[in-house]
Amino acid sequence: MELIKIVARYADYGVIKGYTHDFFPNKSSFHLQLIAEKHKDKVIEVHLKDLKAVSFVRDFKGKPSYVERKYFTEGQNPTGRNVKVSFKDGEVLVGSTIGYDPKRQGFFLFPADPQTNNLKIFVILSALNKVEFL
Repeated sequence: MELIKIVARYADYGVIKGYTHDFFPNKSSFHLQLIAEKHKDKVIEVHLKDLKAVSFVRDFKGKPSYVERKYFTEGQNPTGRNVKVSFKDGEVLVGSTIGYDPKRQGFFLFPADPQTNNLKIFVILSALNKVEFL
């Protein structure tokens, strides 16, 4: 099974990075093979209830100086419903989703900015203040 690059953001502001092969949106946890030098190749179990979001990324370094666009441009035609989510910590993401259901633990958001490092983000509903459809 292919390993997927993940950045897991905890609700308490912690961040871990690594590879997974068993993330499923309907499961309560997944395993992450850490990449941090201090814990290189250590595998831990990550529980979704402790997280804010799980980002599926292009690379682990990202572009620290890049400012992500938080809106859709004219002519951009995303699949699904356009959505703006506001996290309890103040962070705001804009993207599209085809899987929002308030009865589930989370949903996938595809960022409005195609140049961002995030390919898709699994947003944990318990970490949100607000979900707005645009």
